[in-house]
Amino acid sequence: MKTFKTIGALGLVSLLLILSPSGLAAENQLSAAEKSEGWRLLFDGKTLEGWMTSARKPSARPVEDGCLNPHRSGHYMLVHTQQWSNFVLSLDFKISKKCNSGIFIRTSSLEPLPGKDVGYNGIEVAIDDTTGAGFVDTGALYDLSKPSRNAMKPVGEWNHIEITCAGSLITVVLNQEQVNAVDLAQFTERGKRPDGTPHKFDEAFKDHPSEGYIGLQDHGADCWFKNIKLRPIKPVGSGP
Repeated sequence: MKTFKTIGALGLVSLLLILSPSGLAAENQLSAAEKSEGWRLLFDGKTLEGWMTSARKPSARPVEDGCLNPHRSGHYMLVHTQQWSNFVLSLDFKISKKCNSGIFIRTSSLEPLPGKDVGYNGIEVAIDDTTGAGFVDTGALYDLSKPSRNAMKPVGEWNHIEITCAGSLITVVLNQEQVNAVDLAQFTERGKRPDGTPHKFDEAFKDHPSEGYIGLQDHGADCWFKNIKLRPIKPVGSGP
């Protein structure tokens, strides 16, 4: 107690920021180090600035407790209004019971294919209230690549995920553990994985667009997202 009295209120806040899992950054902010490293804040924790539904309309669901929640937002997903190609995406998420959601990358375009939803235009990193490690479980590239294991924390607890897109290479790190690494260049046939087994998409992912929208899926259950940050990168071999 004597220590806290000496530090004072402002000093205590500073100490809590230093000890926070996100380093020196407060919730939904960038630290000085992150700014110098080229990170960009995609969500300010207060407004929907920079976000829209996949129908290009404002979200019907406001910011709640410093989080984005795509459920009941008004369309298939919330998307960031800017398109991105090669990057590291870092964010925190937690799920509700029986949640089915996902993080979409390189979604191009927002116009659905005939008879399909807009999710077919992107690549989904799955988020689900399951304990398995299959093609539709958390950390999977949905129906394309299984995670090495399900590293998600229990319902109601925050998880940290980093998704890297570098050329044809996509990696997923969940709670400080790499759980997936995929080379889309190996997906050379429509509807087939590199080992020849079928997936649901009528696409050879080696030809998937290298740029597109980042999206947070509404698939019928609450899922909260915060501390959404992105660092543009150059893929290996792209030169200085």
